[in-house]
Amino acid sequence: MVQIDHVHFYVDPAQVWRNWFVHLLGFQCQSSLRTLDHEQDVLDNGHLKLHLSAPRSPHSPIAQFLQKHPPGVADIALRVQNLAEICAHPKVRVLIPPHQTSGGELTAQIAAWGSLRHTLIQGQLKAQLEEPALEKGPRTPELERPVEAIDHSVLNVPRGELQAVVEWYCQVLGFTPQQQFTIATARSSLHSQVLVHPDSGVQLPINEPTSANSQIQEFLDHNRGAGIQHIALKTPDILHWVPQLRQLGLSFLKVPGTYYEGLRQKPGFCLKESEWRQLIEAEILVDWNDATYPALLLQTFTEPIFKEPTFFFELIERRSVQVQGQSITAQGFGEGNFQALFEAVEQQQLQRRKPHP
Repeated sequence: MVQIDHVHFYVDPAQVWRNWFVHLLGFQCQSSLRTLDHEQDVLDNGHLKLHLSAPRSPHSPIAQFLQKHPPGVADIALRVQNLAEICAHPKVRVLIPPHQTSGGELTAQIAAWGSLRHTLIQGQLKAQLEEPALEKGPRTPELERPVEAIDHSVLNVPRGELQAVVEWYCQVLGFTPQQQFTIATARSSLHSQVLVHPDSGVQLPINEPTSANSQIQEFLDHNRGAGIQHIALKTPDILHWVPQLRQLGLSFLKVPGTYYEGLRQKPGFCLKESEWRQLIEAEILVDWNDATYPALLLQTFTEPIFKEPTFFFELIERRSVQVQGQSITAQGFGEGNFQALFEAVEQQQLQRRKPHP
């Protein structure tokens, strides 16, 4: 069993990014630690936990990371039930040997791909969140937050390394391969392999570039190696939250106008006119896999949140439909939206490459 316990960002300065997550994404600072060489904040929103670390000395490991890479995800901490077995695996490089914390949990840290690490925590696994239903009742204080869980995390790796990464995650952490995608335009392309943990459902798509101009290659160039490209955050009501987040100052990708023209022609189109107008105004992508019983997947993507065009967030809402008394929730990753997303990111690439006057 594998579950995500928290995501650890390395940033600088600490206060700016702590305020960013609190102001825009509804987190609260639960604790802060200050030492001679670094500072760390633990943020929580009731369901999701983030760690933010910043250097206070040029000799700290955080400073060394930020000398090599731009700010971003340094560690995805995983709760596991077989920590010792994972650490003993011949393909694992242990960075911090297994030890007991003051809270009584067994923990260790292993190297993943590139500079990404996984802190392993052995202990009680958290209960899974229930999927949001299609019909929503009155908003409650508990739901007054824009995000409530991690839907999936996406790892970008250099060309030719995808298969080795897939094998590592399958053999070491027990993931299994699921869908594969290849996306291409006249300018560039990428290949993606989705990994899913069979017990917990944790999802990890892995991308590699298949052309020199690929947005994945641009990420790798700016990140100076493999790394987490984006994290998809579940939101309970994307049509409510995206306009609110825009008003707070969060920037999202522009959706090509042709996207909505083609969407009406897709079999199974079932959106009410009022919701259709909301989707267009908010620039939300929508997908479904079954034309007979369309469970809607709604998603959008922020622009890169740091100075360099590397890490960004996805907001995703998976709706459900009732079929013969059973609730069926939208699956997948919005495969029908991949081309529109790819083209939107490509337009950003072209803007970045234009010479400044």
